[in-house]
This record gives sequence, C-alpha cells and structure tokens, in this order.
Amino acid sequence: MAAAEGGGARPDATAQRAELGPLLATALRPGESWYLVDSRWFKQWKKYVGFDSWDMFGAGDPGLFPGPIDNSGLFGGECCPAGAVSARLWEGWYFLASWWYVVEYGLFVKHYKVEVYLLELKLCESSDPDNVISCHFSKADTVATIEKKMRKLFNIPAEKETRLWNRYMSNTYEQLSKLDSTVQDAGLYDGQVVLIEVKNEDGTWPGQHFLAKGSGFVCNSYNCRDSASLSQPGLCGLSNLGNTCFMNSALQCLSNTPPLTDYFLEDKYEAEINQNNPLGMRGEIAEAYAELIKQIWSGRQSHVAPRMFKTQVGRFAPQFSGYQQQDSQELLAFLLDGLHEDLNRVKKKPYLELKDANGRPDSEVAKEAWENHRLRNDSIIVDIFHGLFKSTLVCPKCSKVSVTFDPFCYLTLPLPLRRDRLMEVTLVYADPQHRPVQYRVVVPMMGAISDLCESLSKLSGVPAENMVVTDVYNHRFHKIFQMDEGLNHIMPKDDIFSSEDGSDYVTLSVYFREKTMRQSSNTSGTVLFGQPLLISVPKHKLTVDHLYSVVLEQISMLQPQKKKAVVALRDCIELFTTMETLGEHDPWYCPNCKKHQQATKKFDLWSLPRILVVHLKRFSYSRYWRDKLDTVVEFPIRGLNMSEFVCDPRAGSYVYDLIAVSNHYGAMGVGHYTAYAKNKVNDKWYYFDDSSVSAASEDQIVTKAAYVLFYQRRNSEEHTAPSPPQEESFATMLAVALLKPCLRHMKIFLPSVGVKQKI
Repeated sequence: MAAAEGGGARPDATAQRAELGPLLATALRPGESWYLVDSRWFKQWKKYVGFDSWDMFGAGDPGLFPGPIDNSGLFGGECCPAGAVSARLWEGWYFLASWWYVVEYGLFVKHYKVEVYLLELKLCESSDPDNVISCHFSKADTVATIEKKMRKLFNIPAEKETRLWNRYMSNTYEQLSKLDSTVQDAGLYDGQVVLIEVKNEDGTWPGQHFLAKGSGFVCNSYNCRDSASLSQPGLCGLSNLGNTCFMNSALQCLSNTPPLTDYFLEDKYEAEINQNNPLGMRGEIAEAYAELIKQIWSGRQSHVAPRMFKTQVGRFAPQFSGYQQQDSQELLAFLLDGLHEDLNRVKKKPYLELKDANGRPDSEVAKEAWENHRLRNDSIIVDIFHGLFKSTLVCPKCSKVSVTFDPFCYLTLPLPLRRDRLMEVTLVYADPQHRPVQYRVVVPMMGAISDLCESLSKLSGVPAENMVVTDVYNHRFHKIFQMDEGLNHIMPKDDIFSSEDGSDYVTLSVYFREKTMRQSSNTSGTVLFGQPLLISVPKHKLTVDHLYSVVLEQISMLQPQKKKAVVALRDCIELFTTMETLGEHDPWYCPNCKKHQQATKKFDLWSLPRILVVHLKRFSYSRYWRDKLDTVVEFPIRGLNMSEFVCDPRAGSYVYDLIAVSNHYGAMGVGHYTAYAKNKVNDKWYYFDDSSVSAASEDQIVTKAAYVLFYQRRNSEEHTAPSPPQEESFATMLAVALLKPCLRHMKIFLPSVGVKQKI
C-alpha cells in the first residue's frame, strides 16, 4: 500500500486492477453520468497495473507509475487562454470534473455513448438577428425544448404562434417544422444559428422580411425555390450540415457519374425498388438518393441541404448518424452497397455452392463465378460498377494451387510504403562541452527502442547501453522508455530525446514558438512549431544572451526534410498485382495439407466495369497509431489504359477517362473533403466545396489530396490506346502546371508540342 496525495492509502497494482475491472465493463445507460480521464494517462495506468492479460509483464514496475491523474491533454492547446475561457471548456477545471450524460443516437439501431460536449446554438429573433444569445443543448433534446427556451429568453407570450428557422449562411434558411425531432435528428450542429419568428397580429408571418435580406433562397428538406437566376443542371452545391463535407464530396462524385445519374433522372429506379430485400433498406436509401439527385440536376438552385438523405443514411448506418468527421470512401462503399440492395432485381436469392477451379480453364471458372454473382446480385450498381478479380493462392509445402474469381465494386490500391521509418531524435550528451544534436535515424517500422539506440549510436558514437530515451509531451517529460518497448508506441509527432547525465550543467527544454494574433482579441498568442531541444548550459552561464547563442548554434545544424516522392498510378496498380506471402496471423487453410499455411497470394484483374472507382489507400492503421500518406500520385485525366493489367486474353480494350475526384486535405481523422467533377452537359470541370461550386481546369486536379478517383470507360469505337506522344503531352502538361508560378513571364519551348508557348 502507498500513501496517496489525498492522504488515503493507494491499493497496489493488483488491487486496483481487480477493483476497476468490473466498473469499466459496465454498460452505458441513458441518463447516467460518467467522468472523463485523459486516454494517455489511462493507457499508462493500464500498463502499470497490468490491466490487459497480454501486457502484464511490467505490472507494478515503478518505472511505469503513471503519477497523478493528468487531464491537461483534454484541453488541446493552452490550458487557460487569456481572456474568457472557451465556451467549450466552460469553467476551467470544473469542465474536467463535470459529469456528462449518456444519450441515444441513431434512428434505426440505438447505441449509447457518453455525450462529452453539449451543443452550442446561437439563438436570436428574426426581427433582431444581431442580438444573439448562446445556449447549450444535449443532442437528445428536442426542437420543442429549443423553442421553449427561446420563448423564455425573448419574453414571447405563450399565446403567440411561433416557428423556428435554421440559418446555414447569411442567405440560407430552413424551417424546423418537426418539434418532436431531436437536436441530432434535426441536423443542428455546433455554432448553428436558430431564429424564432413570431406571427403578426394580422395572421401573417414576417418571414418574407428577413428572408428578403438574403438571396431569396428558401430550403426545406429538398423542396427549394430560388428567386435568383437558374443555375446549370448539376452545378449545385451541398450545404455542410456539420462535418458532412465527406458526404458532400462522395455525393458530388456519384452525381457526376452519367450512367447512374441518368438512371435516376429517367425514373428507371421506380420499377426496380426492392422493398422486401432483407439485406436492403426497404428502398428508402434509393428513394432518398433519387430525390437528392433530382434536386441537384433540376437547375433551380445553387445549393441544397441534403438533410433528408443524411437522416436516412444515419438510420441504417449509425456510424454516419452524428456529426463527426468521417471517411468519404467508407460512405461511398456503404451507399453503393445500399443502392445495390435497394435496387436488386433478384427478389429471392438462390443458394449456390462455390466450386474451386480444380484445373479448369480460367475462362470457364470466371464465367461461372460471374454468372453465379448475377444470379444473386442484379442491379444498376452491378451493371455499372462491378468487375471481377482473379485470386491465386499457392501452398509453399505441397504446391497446391487455388484459383478463385471474386466480384469487386471499387479498386483499393496501396501506395508504395517503406518498410522502415524516419525518426527525429534529439541527443543530449553527458559531455558538457558538446551541444545537443538532433539526428534523423532510420529504424524498422516495427522495431524496438533498442533499434533506435543502435541506429543513434552508429551516428553519434555514444554507446547504446548508455542512452535513456524519453518522450516529451505537453511541455514535460511524459515517459521513459524501456529498451524492449516497440517503436510503434511512438507517434510521428512525439518529441523524442535521448540523453546522458551531467553534473555541473543545467539541462533545459527549449521550444520554438511562432507569434500569432487571435481573431477574437488583440492579445498575442503563441503556437509551437518544430522539434523541441534539450540544451546543457553551465550553471554559471545562465544568462539570456548565452541561452540564445546556444539555441541558435543548435538549430543551425538542423536540415529540412526531403520532399516526398511522386509515384504514378500504374505503380500502385503494379503493387496491387504483385505476389505476396501471407503473414503469420492470416494464413490460408490448404485442403491438401489439412493445415494453415503461409501461402503466396496474387491478385489479378479479370474484367473491369464501365465506371472504375479507384480508392488510393492513403490511410494506414496499426494498433498504436494512424497515419496518412501525402504522396503525390500522378494519374491521367484522359486515356488511362488498363488493358495491360487485365489477364483475360479475350478481353477488349479498357481505356478510361477521368470524370471525378474526391479530395482529402489535412491529417487523418480531421481535415476537409472536396471534389472535382466533370459536368456531363458541357464537359467542363468544376470544383465542389460544400455549397460552393466554381469552374476548374485540368491542371488543378492532380494533387496530393486526391483520394478516390472515378473513371468512365470509353465507348467501343473509342477503345484505342493513347499513342506515346499523347502520354508525353500529358506529362508535359503536368510539368507546365507545376512550373507555372515561377515561369509566368517566360517563353519556353516544348519539344513534344512543337510550338512556342507563353506561360
């Protein structure tokens, strides 16, 4: 037993694990209160007490002691900003000590989660929109609760009739007509402006007055009218309902897929809705999508709010029911599958027994696999988006070969990924005359701390056994690593130091800050950048001037990182079709050997669809971290020739042209989604950024943000592979686009084009 800070006795690690284990297994219930603890501290506590059965070797180790509960990481920045505390934080530490409620979310399947942040809504009267009052509501509160609160705030008599309005932007309004809807189901998001309108004495509504101040655009669900000039069909933005840019990006790509959009605009879907499919959504996803597509292509408004569509998606896929940032490709995968099942022409799926190839010709096995697939799956989605993979497995022991053919809806391509990683480590020497030096060391992706020390030892000459590796977090040393700990515990943004002890010197932490000005006040704030340093300074030289000189000398040794490589789309395709050996944790069961084997596996493309959706696998996951690859992938706008990658010897020509791109900017889990798409009416490119739509040029499309690519196969008469000069012309065009900012006033000669061009 040990004395805790509060004066009581702290149980040992075993007792703590036994006492808290059952509590942590308690299920969430609506209305209960839960307390927030920083996950970083909690993970350290779990290691200390040996909470997980697979991680008990260090239980009770004093070196793993987590210390007092440190919840400062929950603040995400300055713990106590100058001026008023952020509205999200409420009242400083009391925010962390508050108890939060468990609410239900999702309409189709109920789930429970702790509601950490209440939603802040900005309330005002339609007659006085400048007088805004901020209030907090639970996502489980109803619109009626908001109305009641607003009546009280603005002293509106009970006998007066009122109605509520959303204001998305300064000129976009939507009526909140369903008072029994919850805040979440109504699509209200943090910072949303809600207006209350009071009926006039003569029985009329004053709404025309405040709506006239905008564009005259009124939107309620999808029923919209616009007094402004009509827009081009398809050039319709989608309002951001609160972190729904991922959905908007995917929808704009699908909306600009001609064969699918024509199918819905021509009402062909109505005769094919399958309301009785147990794997479908009773046709509701298809109907909601059709209604949205008709609004986008009506040419009657510049943007719409896809609220009804999002509500329907949230009913059947609870992961999309809230207003957290999601993945556009995951939404796309759900939507294509949902539309397929809602529009499946097969009313009763037959039972089919899968057969192995057993030496039969590939053409025979592939035909059988595709026919079996169509017996159970027959929809417009299959017609347009489905292709066929060939998968070959070879047993390393008995050489048994297994060949199967499987359908696919989109092609997920890996990006070339290194087997090692580059880490930045600041080495603080024990020698007081030696400045701390920042090293970049190459270590195995799944290596240990000892590998880091060995690599650092080769560069610095300091024996690896003399090194102590620490993690700096939130302006303090967070952890001292053991030599056998995995490097996957270290995140890419962690500040890692390796140091030796000194006696006559003081070791100081140095951080680099960039001064900024807050938009909300004139107070000067600070932002950290770069890697921090540990510097050793003689105790008798602790002066400002000397500290500055040491820091300047130290940072002069740091070198900028090299630019990331550029890869071609064909490199990703070749990597996808490269033979690989299965890992220890995902072996294949060999029917000959009667045991699991680490077989070799190879994917090939047997047939490709009319619309080829290419998902660039930019996000990588491990047990301890997530990462995004910002590699620039060069992909052709026109003339993507996939024929060489199709292994069916009797296949025709597969030549594709780009029609849409879903972009992701920023880091994983955050950032922003947009889309480029080619309008089928005028064959021009446009940039879709939520409700904003603007013209775009082809030289803007190829960027490191490209995430999901949509290609349309050329018609049979156009199925000719592009000639080499055309491919070189594309490369030249890309080079010109990259050089344009610095060569704007220069004349250059392009050999492949054969003419002088002014850029």
